[in-house]
Amino acid sequence: MAKRETIALIAHDQKKDDLADFARTHEAVLSQFDIVATGTTGGRIIEACPSLSVRRMKSGPLGGDQQIGAMIAEGEVSMLIFFTDPLTPMPHDVDVKALTRLATVYDIPMALNRATAEILIGACDR
Repeated sequence: MAKRETIALIAHDQKKDDLADFARTHEAVLSQFDIVATGTTGGRIIEACPSLSVRRMKSGPLGGDQQIGAMIAEGEVSMLIFFTDPLTPMPHDVDVKALTRLATVYDIPMALNRATAEILIGACDR
């Protein structure tokens, strides 16, 4: 049996509801993937989409971003959807930059806002 690809879903505090709504809207497509998410974001997605199997990592500030970054470096994540909030300072900004840097280095598709995420997920729904 072929291993399913994994999508990482992460959202800053002010974007968690938007990401949960995105997941609800695209639940059928997302169900074709393994999902990994940071702790709180993963909880919101599970509430919005109980049918999805979501592997929750630690909360972002407690190392969840780094855990997902390690998965990217190991080739375990094939797409990153990370709804960022550029208007709210994050105490773990260095971790966020490292995560997006790894997605760039390992050349995986990355969406940092809903408009780009819609395009990426639309490409999966063909």
